[in-house]
Amino acid sequence: MKKALALLMGCLLPWFAMAQFTLSGRVLDATTQQPLVGSTVSVSSGNRAVITDANGRYSLSNLSAAEYMVQVSYLGYATAQQTVVLQSSQTLDFALNRTSITSKEVLVTATRANEKTGTTYTNVSKEELESRNFGQDLPYLLDHTPSLVTNSDAGAGVGYTGIRIRGSDVTRINVTVNGIPVNDAESHGVFFVNMPDFATSVQDVQIQRGVGTSTNGAGAFGASLNLQTLDARPEAYARTDNAYGSYNTWKNNVQFGTGLIGGKFAVDGRLSRISSDGYVDRASSDLKSFYVSGGYYGSKDMLKVVVFGGHEKTYQAWNGVPQDLLETNRTYNSAGTELSEENPYENEVDDYQQYHYQLHYGHDFSSVLSLNAALHYTRGFGFYETYKSGEDFSDYLIPTFTVGGTTFDETDLIRQKWLDNHFYGTTFALQYRGAGKLSAVVGGGWNRYDGDHFGEVIWAQYAPTIRPGHRYYFGNARKTDFNVYGKVTLQATERLSLFGDLQLRTVDYRVDGTDDDQRDVTTRADYNFFNPKAGVTYAFSPAHSLYASVAVGHREPTRSDFVDRPSNDVAKAERLVDYEAGYRLNQPVGDLDGTPLSLSADVTYFYMDYKDQLVLTGQLNNVGTPLRTNIANSYRTGVEISAGLGWGELARLSTNLSFSRNRIQNFNETLYRYDENYDLDEVINTVYEETTISYSPSVITSTQLQLQPLNGLRFQFQYKTVSEQFLDNTASQDRRINPYQVGDVRVFYTFKLTDWLKEIELGLLVNNVLNETYEANGYTFSEYYTGDATRYNYNYYYPQAPRNFLAQVSLRF
Repeated sequence: MKKALALLMGCLLPWFAMAQFTLSGRVLDATTQQPLVGSTVSVSSGNRAVITDANGRYSLSNLSAAEYMVQVSYLGYATAQQTVVLQSSQTLDFALNRTSITSKEVLVTATRANEKTGTTYTNVSKEELESRNFGQDLPYLLDHTPSLVTNSDAGAGVGYTGIRIRGSDVTRINVTVNGIPVNDAESHGVFFVNMPDFATSVQDVQIQRGVGTSTNGAGAFGASLNLQTLDARPEAYARTDNAYGSYNTWKNNVQFGTGLIGGKFAVDGRLSRISSDGYVDRASSDLKSFYVSGGYYGSKDMLKVVVFGGHEKTYQAWNGVPQDLLETNRTYNSAGTELSEENPYENEVDDYQQYHYQLHYGHDFSSVLSLNAALHYTRGFGFYETYKSGEDFSDYLIPTFTVGGTTFDETDLIRQKWLDNHFYGTTFALQYRGAGKLSAVVGGGWNRYDGDHFGEVIWAQYAPTIRPGHRYYFGNARKTDFNVYGKVTLQATERLSLFGDLQLRTVDYRVDGTDDDQRDVTTRADYNFFNPKAGVTYAFSPAHSLYASVAVGHREPTRSDFVDRPSNDVAKAERLVDYEAGYRLNQPVGDLDGTPLSLSADVTYFYMDYKDQLVLTGQLNNVGTPLRTNIANSYRTGVEISAGLGWGELARLSTNLSFSRNRIQNFNETLYRYDENYDLDEVINTVYEETTISYSPSVITSTQLQLQPLNGLRFQFQYKTVSEQFLDNTASQDRRINPYQVGDVRVFYTFKLTDWLKEIELGLLVNNVLNETYEANGYTFSEYYTGDATRYNYNYYYPQAPRNFLAQVSLRF
């Protein structure tokens, strides 16, 4: 690998030598000095233009010695122009003044961290997302960020995908879109498959690791993902992306925007379809989605409607592959094999639709005081369908019947389990952003969830007494979530800034009815949480700073923690105290052959102290459902290191390393011993004084090399490693995910053919270019049998695809 990289660099050096001069710098808000991400910086010669990155930086390379007019524009700000005589590489910064309210300021500023909040965060720009987006799910587009691992049920990143940050899965990651909660109110999960191709309509993403700053929705116990949808663009545009690749994977979309009409109105839209057969047998996906937004942008007011949604139909692949089949049949899928391997049931699918409606209003009272408020409504409904053999009538409320002296009490059948839910509410934030030492936000939100859970038998081989659509269980859940927060940033001295954040959150949860096993699942739960946070930042210079913070977070149990546990065993809420400290560096460090070099680095130490964390212990309820139990003490601690070295637009090498220790103290594992009739014979408890938290790799690395040897041609190579992960909380080598490493290559070539066609981009993505055999996720359960001292482990894994590709053609008008 090292020889190949050296050879590649040697071949490209002649192209680098052709570089002339580079103009680079930052674009900031003149009042707050915060970076304006996504600003357009253009020069008069050759119609060259670039977009500022997540730190507000831009770089224009390969410029000849000449006089240029440099123009910077950003929606809601006065356009800035400056003449520069370029005779060597130069740095030129811009500070823009606000002229009207902007969608970015209104929608996400209140819930985002910045350089003065003392919080650990990573910003991912639209350009970074575009460079990775060939149709895979959003978690895969964020895979280069620190402490993050992904997995795919189907094996190739299309369909159901998973994400973990600092070992915490998505049920512990707070996800918002324009400040509106996306996490399911009951399971706390986020199903990105319900939002296919959503990344195409995202302006940028901020990932706050740890508790982060106060936001709307469930508490963040691993991280928060703050997604901002597209800002209105000043100019009209149209675009289409079309990709095809391995496993008959297709991506097709069309995008458009009117630009600002009359300087005040804008409409943007997208229509997408993604389909794939999947790497795993029958793990197909048929995903359709849309996005549309329309806004009025006045000098003092903004009104914006955002509507997006999707319909996913995926063949179930969530059962995993038994460990003993990994060597001989890695693509095995047990779903759909009820009839036979040769003739599986063809409709064992997950079929779900979800639609999001958002109305945002913003008003500037003055240059320093603004209000934003939003109404939202999310409608979701769908089912998953399963063919079952030899099911008891009693489990489905089907009466037995007798024919010719024979009593029928079981049958083959097809069932659907449904979710039908509504989620609606409001959010608000009043922001004071003074030019002096103080800035503050008061915000919050009220949200209500109303969801039905029910099951239907749509066909049965022997059931003459019921009709199609026979309902055998029904339950309703209602959850009300209210929070209010206040945030203050004080610039105590020229270099020292202090941050304080207080949040009150209340939760009222009500469940009535029965579950799929006919149990009464009536639940009543109320919570009141106080979540204080504080941070301090010391800036040695604009390029060097230290920060530290402490933040408290609480979260309520999930639906399963209530309805699956015995009524006398009530799950407690979890608490996390998160300590973070870090150093940030971002500055130019000179030039090489007339092209500037820039260096960035982030070093973070964290200690996450959990109280009453809910974890799986091996305990089952009376119908065999795995239960979670509160663990008194557990923690995560570690160091995250990110660094990047940039050579203008020509090359950039970036890497991040995460080292962590993730431990549970006094863990009590529960196992069961069964007799020859598979009746419970004995309960076995084993106490571990200290053990590793499951699914928590101690080392994660990601290194990316980007090269642009000439205008229009770009190369990206990413290499990621993940250390071993344990499938349960016993740290057993018999129940683990092996460490793995995977490399991906991306190549882009952009050119122009006609005046009416602004740009054509050809892209190629080769996943797992080194053809590694690995699994990224799995699960396990164990048991004993009477008279046998052997522990039987049943491990299931999700194999990821070998070397595969996606090729894309993008047309921009």
